[in-house]
Amino acid sequence: MAKLLNTKIITRSNSAPSGWSKNYLKNIIYKFLIKSADNVVVNSIEFKKLFFLRFGINVKCIYNPFDKNFINNKIKKKINITFFDKKSLNILTVGRLTDQKDHLTILKAIGNLDHNIKFKLIIIGQGTNKSLLEKYIKARNIESKVKLIGYKENPYPYIKSSNIVLLSSKYEGLPNILLEAQYLKKYIISTDCPTGPKEILLNGKAGDLVKIGDYKKISFLIENYKKRKKEINKKIKIGYHNFKRFDYYINCKKYLDVVNKNFYN
Repeated sequence: MAKLLNTKIITRSNSAPSGWSKNYLKNIIYKFLIKSADNVVVNSIEFKKLFFLRFGINVKCIYNPFDKNFINNKIKKKINITFFDKKSLNILTVGRLTDQKDHLTILKAIGNLDHNIKFKLIIIGQGTNKSLLEKYIKARNIESKVKLIGYKENPYPYIKSSNIVLLSSKYEGLPNILLEAQYLKKYIISTDCPTGPKEILLNGKAGDLVKIGDYKKISFLIENYKKRKKEINKKIKIGYHNFKRFDYYINCKKYLDVVNKNFYN
């Protein structure tokens, strides 16, 4: 309809096609429709390359604008996080409870930990896999160590209180939880899924990357957290030092430039 009215179309794709492009019909329809756009914006360089390989389209990469002031204000609000324990390794994961996020890999990883490792795991999020995860936790008798707390409008105090932030996704775009964890100077372990984590973590220099579903490697990294503290602190510093590329104003300006180029030139 927009094309019939001679209107410019700018569209943004924020999740890598790896999760759905295997559906032949959906892939054909998407490819047809996306070629009607005057500009397509994606949120990672890896995503941009993948987009060209899949659809033969050159797109614009603009990172998610990260608003530090918003986070700084949210982090000031006091939340009583009674589950985390100062004597334990406090682990956090944030994301919808869906197959895409693959929380079972995290639960397998903590189930594979040495019995001498004291830890607490909080899972923030809600979704269709909630009952599946609850059954898994109950069946393995780890309710005292793992807690599902649902969706939280303000997850930032939880991130701030954690030692490790985990992401176990099968695919992403540019996962905000990793940006938030990196800004709050947390150690990150993430799957090297398409797309985003590798870019955010600077190919492993600013955190640790594991293969999708590799719960044994996640276990190994958690178990060796204290032994690797010096190395981990270096990774955290590198991530924070390179964080400016996600700046809110820099990336908002890039969006404004795309709009101006299409509508005012």
